[in-house]
Amino acid sequence: MTPAHRQAFFKHLQTLNPAPTTELIWRSPFELLIAVILSAQATDKSVNIATRTLFKVANTPQTMVALGLEGIKEHIKTIGLFNTKAKNVLATAERLLALHQGLVPRDRNALESLPGVGRKTANVVLNCVFSEPTIAVDTHIFRVANRTGLARGKTVLAVEKRLLKAVPNAYLTHAHHWLILLGRYTCKARKPECWRCPVYAECGFKTKTPDPSLDTTERVTRRRRQ
Repeated sequence: MTPAHRQAFFKHLQTLNPAPTTELIWRSPFELLIAVILSAQATDKSVNIATRTLFKVANTPQTMVALGLEGIKEHIKTIGLFNTKAKNVLATAERLLALHQGLVPRDRNALESLPGVGRKTANVVLNCVFSEPTIAVDTHIFRVANRTGLARGKTVLAVEKRLLKAVPNAYLTHAHHWLILLGRYTCKARKPECWRCPVYAECGFKTKTPDPSLDTTERVTRRRRQ
């Protein structure tokens, strides 16, 4: 993908959604941190259902510690791997109180030292809370970056580093969310809906899927026009 294509790619996404944000529901840095920890191998929808009740009784490190391990489990038991996640949530709350005055740190190393927090989670927090130009590469972003030719790589870290170089500076802050939403709702894993993709013209995917509502003749005619 050429620099001109990358510029147009993100310009289209910005026009459609000028201020994208995470679909996780949160009201404080601590809530977002906990929600992202819980979101590993789980949908945002399932996490939001669980945190709706959890955050009513524990939405600070202090109240989370007071709730205790069994109390946390009770609220998140509908989420996969809830036993491990409950332990991480409790340990993270304890560490925030012990080392960071109960505040979520604006430092990658400090974030990644928290239980249940890896590079992806740290990137989400740095981006959403502190507006840092980071990109948390999940399965959606990894797929979109490789499929479109925006930033191809064999590993998550390789894709992240290439995206940080490929995305024009003006779009870096929101690129994370634009790419996730594109992958989640349009550039899907099994059946990408290329015919309605806003970056169809810039995408380097060679086997774009046709509009199922068109007959064969219409598909060929449209492909030639494009």
